[in-house]
Amino acid sequence: MKVFKVLGSGCANCVNTAKLIEQIAQEQGVSVRVEKVTDMETIMDYGVMSTPGVVLDGKVVHAGGVPQPEAVLRWLQA
Repeated sequence: MKVFKVLGSGCANCVNTAKLIEQIAQEQGVSVRVEKVTDMETIMDYGVMSTPGVVLDGKVVHAGGVPQPEAVLRWLQA
């Protein structure tokens, strides 16, 4: 199971990012857990200055804006 964390205030882009990851994972048959992190101190600890940020298995893989579906697919296949 891949563990994603979506870092952000809970804005529309953050919600859409989490939904996109869940949707593509379901389409690909990949088991994921998506956690939403809204605590600003935790977000800053990851070094993310622009949200939404995406953390996969403890590593920041994206920051700023909703990721492209192709990027999500790459993360799921890695």
